[in-house]
Amino acid sequence: MTVSVTTPKSGSQGPQKPRNPGTPQGGASHRFNLMQYLREVRAEALKVTWPTRRQTMTTTGAVLAMAALTSVFFFVVDQIIGLGVRSLFGVGG
Repeated sequence: MTVSVTTPKSGSQGPQKPRNPGTPQGGASHRFNLMQYLREVRAEALKVTWPTRRQTMTTTGAVLAMAALTSVFFFVVDQIIGLGVRSLFGVGG
């Protein structure tokens, strides 16, 4: 079995270490610019596909209906378990 090891030639670049890992892209730190940040936030918000009013109302209605259905289900289950505990142990009202 033969193992061959080569070394990089002079002047070739090996793996680069970031200059400063705590800063973006490893470069010098930049000051925070509030106006630029707000412009970028606005530009990103304009890219969002917002739901229509009808879609929002439909989704809201579905969420409220499922919440109501879930609360009724757990109320019934709680009553059945309570009835079982009362009849089994003879405690409760």
